[in-house]
Amino acid sequence: MTKFKGVRIVKEPAYAASYSEFDETELMDGDVTVRVSHSTVNYKDGLAITGKSPVVRRFPMIPGVDFAGVVEASSNADFKPGDAVVLNGWGLGETHLGAYAQKARVKGAWLVPLPEKFTPAQAMAIGTAGYTAQLAVLALEKHGLTPERGPVLVTGAAGGVGSVAVTLLAKLGWHVIASTGRPEEADFLKNLGAAEVIDRAELSGPGRPLGKERWAAAVDSVGSHTLANVLAQTKYEGAVAACGLAQGMDLPTTVAPFILRGVALLGIDSVMQPRDKRLIAWNRLARDLDVEKLAALSTTIGYDQVIETAGKILEGKVRGRIVVEIP
Repeated sequence: MTKFKGVRIVKEPAYAASYSEFDETELMDGDVTVRVSHSTVNYKDGLAITGKSPVVRRFPMIPGVDFAGVVEASSNADFKPGDAVVLNGWGLGETHLGAYAQKARVKGAWLVPLPEKFTPAQAMAIGTAGYTAQLAVLALEKHGLTPERGPVLVTGAAGGVGSVAVTLLAKLGWHVIASTGRPEEADFLKNLGAAEVIDRAELSGPGRPLGKERWAAAVDSVGSHTLANVLAQTKYEGAVAACGLAQGMDLPTTVAPFILRGVALLGIDSVMQPRDKRLIAWNRLARDLDVEKLAALSTTIGYDQVIETAGKILEGKVRGRIVVEIP
């Protein structure tokens, strides 16, 4: 098909997203063309579609930072027609036409093979959020942290990154403390493996430079005061993997956790990770992620619900992961 469906974002006369039609000639440069079957809605997608943050830097844009699909055409030696593939990041939906469309043309270097364990829908139930959670777990492990050191905290636990992080860490034997602003999700989080659930209010306000040592490690997708308080309550020579800014981009902390307790702050970037590290992360997800738990933390929507869902994810009304079926 030379014509295909896609979500179009325009900047003029006013920022807006709509369901539209594209022609293949509008696709951008790349050596692999993919027929997209599934995508997902991440927090960043919500920002892009609503325009609440300047995520999109090219117009018009097809949003969507993740996809799973099948190669339709390829001049890249690593991929051939019929190959099942996954893409996370690399500017998709920001500077390069993205995933909320029936077709995408991308660089083969951005793609990884779909692990045999997962269906395309399951891969998007993981998506950038789950892949980021896995990168955070790998970073904590690289720092030498193990469950024997003490509990691990997961902030924003009912969200995309948080829900997968809870699942992965529990499977690895950690005592997981889940922080959420939605107390009604306590049973959901405990079913994913959380041993304790705490109210985010304990961490979201201004805090002291140092507090009682409560956890040996943490995965934080919130930032701002929450991250500052997480650092202040991390045990001696513990570490915090930071990968989000749901509360804010600021970090109102002091050097006290770093110079008095030897706490490490580990930055997690998922967008520009080299292919070898992506393969390691996806292989670990295939090994460690319980697909039954994956089903419990994901919901499927149709392509025509993407724009509506983008607003909901920013309002904190989305639990776990959202899979988008592309017609």
